[in-house]
Amino acid sequence: MTLESAIPSETILAYTETDFIVYDEQTLILHVDEYSTGLNKLYETHKTNTCTFITAYNPYSQVLKESVNIARNKDLAAELDDKALKYLLAEGIHHSGDWPVEASYLVLGLSLKESCELGKKYEQNAIVWCDSDCLPKLVLFR
Repeated sequence: MTLESAIPSETILAYTETDFIVYDEQTLILHVDEYSTGLNKLYETHKTNTCTFITAYNPYSQVLKESVNIARNKDLAAELDDKALKYLLAEGIHHSGDWPVEASYLVLGLSLKESCELGKKYEQNAIVWCDSDCLPKLVLFR
């Protein structure tokens, strides 16, 4: 089954190859469609069963100046703080090094609907969302 998307297939592939690194007591690396024992432990520690990996960097995969990306991510963090959401610092890093590192957040306790609304608000092509199965899923918006 082929899903139609306005996002180029190379970009989708890059998302699936990215290391989604979360900084907590123990550094955790998530991969799309790969079960994470570490995420299960993180859920237990933070008493939650969902999380969203999100950034405000590079809307619709258009590379912006670092200063603009930093400001966008600060706006996202301010929104998370205003909503009293628990989040951890994170980064998305593709192993090829061809794409800049994107400072990100792992937001705990958001529903899929809330996560999608946030990702769309910050003009992202996708987010990585995970529920209690500890299996990160790529959720495309376009």
